[in-house]
Amino acid sequence: MQEPGSPAQTLHSVLGAEGKEESKGNKNQQGHRRKRRNMETSQTHSSESVSRDLSELMKEATKEVHEQAENTPFMKNFQKGQVSLHEFKLVTASLYFIYSALEEEIECNKDNPVYAPVYFPAELHRKAALEKDLEYLYGSNWREEIPCPEATQKYVERLHYIGKNRPELLVAHAYTRYLGDLSGGQVLKKIAQKALQLPSTGEGLAFFTFDGVSNATKFKQLYRSRMNALEMDLATKKRVLEEAKKAFLLNIQVFEALQELVSKDQENGHPVQLKAELRARNANRSYEHGPVSGKERERTNTRCTEMLPTTPLVRWILALSFLATTVAVGLFAM
Repeated sequence: MQEPGSPAQTLHSVLGAEGKEESKGNKNQQGHRRKRRNMETSQTHSSESVSRDLSELMKEATKEVHEQAENTPFMKNFQKGQVSLHEFKLVTASLYFIYSALEEEIECNKDNPVYAPVYFPAELHRKAALEKDLEYLYGSNWREEIPCPEATQKYVERLHYIGKNRPELLVAHAYTRYLGDLSGGQVLKKIAQKALQLPSTGEGLAFFTFDGVSNATKFKQLYRSRMNALEMDLATKKRVLEEAKKAFLLNIQVFEALQELVSKDQENGHPVQLKAELRARNANRSYEHGPVSGKERERTNTRCTEMLPTTPLVRWILALSFLATTVAVGLFAM
């Protein structure tokens, strides 16, 4: 038995203490290594997020809200051709206000490097096309007649705000709107044309016609490549992705507002008045382009009479289904 304080005991004590210090040192080193690995992993994910294409990230970020819109009964009813003229007019009017604001801010930022690479006015801008549609649908005094619900005005105000204060976020709205409309436009055009018996010459459907785009697939590839080349750090990319989701939410709010507006108009008998107005306008346009036969006039009047479904449910469905389809069908076809 060794005496306390003997060289052997002292050595043992020292080794023991040294072992404990070594153990503590190992734990500290392991902790530092774990922190370093976590930091490296975080940096790797951040690097991957920065390096990944913005269009791919945007598609992923909006997948959930897109599915919410896609699964609504409104879009399904529109795809079945359950469309009334009244809802079609209201949605077209809201789109006019939205695109007017978007394109005004785009013009103000067309030379800004945060947007300039995706500036394609001749190919994409919709304001002029919507003006043609509204003149056909409402008549020459359409500017005094078209309504702008509060939700639509909220969307407009958001576009003006980011155009003036956060122009890098414009790409989120431009991408979700233009490429969505370009992708789903032809499908929607055929549905609306058939359901509303609109002229085969395209009156009332200019919004869906992109005369400046000869090949939609190639143009979308060009647009994505330009958008992916925008210089953005990770924080900016995150803001753009959040803005894309906000664009969907703003659209949903517009759908709800239009539904309320349609319900009020139904109570006031507005759809019946629209039917007579369109019949008269179509008759005038026919005479402008030359005389028509009695049978042709009869067919035109019959089509106008059948434009508005008698089921009340159908009348308010399109306010959501039409714009939901524009976004939902279009975005994932990009």
